[in-house]
Amino acid sequence: MSNVDAALKETMSTVEGTLGVALVDYTSGMALGTVGGGAELDLNVAAAGNTDVVRAKARTMEHLGLDEQIEDILITLDTQYHLIRLLKSRGGSGLFLYLALDRRRANLAMARHQLRQIEARLEV
Repeated sequence: MSNVDAALKETMSTVEGTLGVALVDYTSGMALGTVGGGAELDLNVAAAGNTDVVRAKARTMEHLGLDEQIEDILITLDTQYHLIRLLKSRGGSGLFLYLALDRRRANLAMARHQLRQIEARLEV
């Protein structure tokens, strides 16, 4: 099993309330790996759509002259949290982890903490 597969499976099994997780290349919008999801959460569609979100935020920061790095982007829905974490680890440039959480079961602070730990161990 690759390091990516192991990291995605670990995320799915250890982050409380996870509905699905994907590793996404935001230059192409393609999911490089997915775990979870289903009929109500197509992770490939989410990967492509969230690529647009990352690109738009990066453009906005550039226009504002902000010399900052995006750590993560949170989208809060009625029943879900969608967390986009841009990878900073070795080999992670141009990639992000996308995590969909059930809002009733998830602890957002803990999910962000666990995702940072998983990212630190991820080798792409």
